[in-house]
Amino acid sequence: MQPGRPRRGPRWGALWGGRLLQDGAPGGPVLRLLVRLVRRPLLPAIRLWRRNIQLRVVAATLLMSLAVVLALGFVVIAQVSKGLLDAKEEAAQSQAAGGFAVAQEKANTPSTVDGPDATDNKVGRDASTWMNSLVKQLASGGQTAFEVVALGAGPGAGGQPGGPPVSGVKGARASGNVDPTASVPAGLRRAVNHATGTFKTFSQIRYTAGAGDKAPEPALVVGKRLTDINGDPYDLYYLFPLTQEEESLNLIKVTIATAGVFVVVLLGAIAWLVVRQVVTPVRMAAGIAERLSAGRLQERMKVTGEDDIARLGEAFNKMAQNLQLKIQQLEDLSRMQRRFVSDVSHELRTPLTTVRMAADVIHDARVDFDPITARSAELLAGQLDRFESLLADLLEISRFDAGAAALEAEPIDLREVVRRVIDGAEPLAEHKGTRIRVLGDTQPVIAEADSRRVERVLRNLVVNAVEHGEGRDVVVRLASAGGAVAVAVRDYGVGLKPGEATRVFNRFWRADPARARTTGGTGLGLSIAVEDARLHGGWLQAWGEPGGGSQFRLTLPRTADEPLRGSPIPLEPEDSRANRARAAADAAGSGAAPTEPRAPGRPDRSPIPPRSAVAGAVPVPADPTALPGNGARVVARPADQAAADRTQADRAAAAAAADEADEAAQEDGAGGR
Repeated sequence: MQPGRPRRGPRWGALWGGRLLQDGAPGGPVLRLLVRLVRRPLLPAIRLWRRNIQLRVVAATLLMSLAVVLALGFVVIAQVSKGLLDAKEEAAQSQAAGGFAVAQEKANTPSTVDGPDATDNKVGRDASTWMNSLVKQLASGGQTAFEVVALGAGPGAGGQPGGPPVSGVKGARASGNVDPTASVPAGLRRAVNHATGTFKTFSQIRYTAGAGDKAPEPALVVGKRLTDINGDPYDLYYLFPLTQEEESLNLIKVTIATAGVFVVVLLGAIAWLVVRQVVTPVRMAAGIAERLSAGRLQERMKVTGEDDIARLGEAFNKMAQNLQLKIQQLEDLSRMQRRFVSDVSHELRTPLTTVRMAADVIHDARVDFDPITARSAELLAGQLDRFESLLADLLEISRFDAGAAALEAEPIDLREVVRRVIDGAEPLAEHKGTRIRVLGDTQPVIAEADSRRVERVLRNLVVNAVEHGEGRDVVVRLASAGGAVAVAVRDYGVGLKPGEATRVFNRFWRADPARARTTGGTGLGLSIAVEDARLHGGWLQAWGEPGGGSQFRLTLPRTADEPLRGSPIPLEPEDSRANRARAAADAAGSGAAPTEPRAPGRPDRSPIPPRSAVAGAVPVPADPTALPGNGARVVARPADQAAADRTQADRAAAAAAADEADEAAQEDGAGGR
C-alpha cells in the first residue's frame, strides 16, 4: 500500500449502539447521521417493547400460535392433498383398466356378420377409421370425467427401435379438442414404448385452438401399449382432469387460513386478558413502590379476592406498614439524636466559656507556678482548644443532619483559597520537615462556591496530608476544564489500605486507632468536608496505596447547580505503583529506556508527577456507588466536550510546565534543597 493513501477494507464498529466507526472513511459523519435518523423513529417502539411485559407476552403468544397454526395447516393440507390424489389415482386406474380392456377386446374380435353389418366389417378392417371410432366411443362414456388420446407407436415394429416401420396407425387422435402431443408427457410416452403394463404420471391437459382460449388443466395421465385390428401397436392414454380436486384443496386451504387467523387473533386476545389480570396488580405495586420511595409511606394496594395476587397485595401492604413504622421510629430516633447533639453542644458553650476564662487566667499566670502546675495549665489550655473545636464540628454536623446548612456561593479564585490554606499550614509543615508545593496555579481557577466552606475542606486535606506525609513533600494541584474545577492534595506517607478510601469519610473513623493526633483533630473533619462538597454539588474522593501515599481530590462545578460530567484531574496519580508498572511495561515494549522514578523515601524531594497528569488526563466517569458525594449528579461527558476540555487542559499544561522549569532553574541557581 502506498504511503498517504487511505487504507482499504475499513472496519465497521457498533452500528446500532449509536456510533458508526469507519477507519479512514470520509463519509463517516454522514453515515452516522443517517443511522441516527433511521434509529430515532424506532426508539419509542424499542422503549415500549423493553418496558411493557404485557406486550412481550402477547407478541410471543401470537408468534407461537402462528407457528403452530402454520405447522398444523401444512400437515392438514398435505394429508388432504395426499388423500385426494390417492383416491383419484385409484379411481382413474380402475376406469382406465376397463377402457383398455374394452379397446383390446374390440381389436381382437372384428365383426364377421354378413348383410346389413357388412359396412361395419369394412370399417373394422380400416385401422384409421376404426381408431377414430374407438376414441369417440371410449370418450363418450366419460363425458367430462376424462379424455382419451391415441398415439402411433414408436419408430419400430412392436415399438422396438431399429425394427421395420410400423404400418396402420397414421397420426394422433384425441377427444374434446385436446392437443395429444402437448398433453402427454414425453417421459410417459417413452415408458409406454419401452415396457409393457400400465403407466401413469401427472401433467397438464392442453387444448387446441378449436377449444377457444381454454386454460390448461392439471390432470392424471394413464397410458398403455395396445394393438389395433390389424395387430399393429399403438398407445392409448386416459387423461383425468384434477380440477375438482384442485378446487376442493383450495377450499380447504382458504378454510384453514381463515380459521387459523381467527384462532391466532383469539389466542392473542385471550393472552392479553390473562396477562392483564396478572400485570395490572404488578403495575399497581410498582407505582405504589415508587410513591413509597418518594416518601408517601401511607400508600397501600387495593386487595380483592383470595388468590395469589391478593396474598401478594396483602404481603405488600404489611411490608409497607412495617416499613412505615420502622422509618418513623428511625426518624424519631434520629430527630432525638440530632436535637440531643445540638442541645448538648449549645448547653456546653456556657460552662465552656466560664472554664475558658478561668483557664486563660491560669495559663497567663503559669510563670509563677512550679513546673508541674505550669505544665498542667498548658495541657488544660490545649485540651480546651480541642474541646471548642469539637463543639464547633458537632454543631456543624447537626446543621447538615437537620438540612439547615446554607450555601453562599460567589465567584472565587481557588488559587487565593489555596494560598491562605498553605499559609496557615506552614508552621505545622516546618515542624514536620515537609515542603508544600503548588502546581497548576499559573492561570485563574474560577468557580462559584462558598469560600469559607471550600477553605475549610482544603485546610482539612492539607493538614491531614502534612500530618500523615512522613516528612515528605505535599503536592497541591489545581486544574480547570469544561464545566468543572478540581483541587488534588497528594502526599507520600503511609497511604491507605484497600477499602479505606470510602471509610475515611465516616465520622470518627481512623485508619490507625493507635496513632496520636498531633494536631488535635476531632475525627469529624473529613465528614464535614464531604458534606461541604455535597452542598456544592461536587465530589470529594480519596485514593491511596499502602506505603505509597494518598491523594484526595475535590471536584466542584464551575457554575452553581451545574451537573458534573467528570474531573480535570485523575483520581489515581500517574506516579502510583500501578501506573509506573504500566509505564515501564510500555517503555520495555517500545524499546525505550524507562525513566527511573525518584525514591519516595527521600525526605528532601518526593517524586512529583508531571503536569500532564493534571491537564492532559481524560476524566474517567465516576462510579456513583463509590462516590461519597451525590452519585445522581454524575452524567456521561459528550465526546466533543471532552475533546475541548483536553485542548484547554493541554494549553494549561504547557504554561504550567514552563513555570515549573523557571522555578527549578531558580532553585538550582540559589543552591536549593
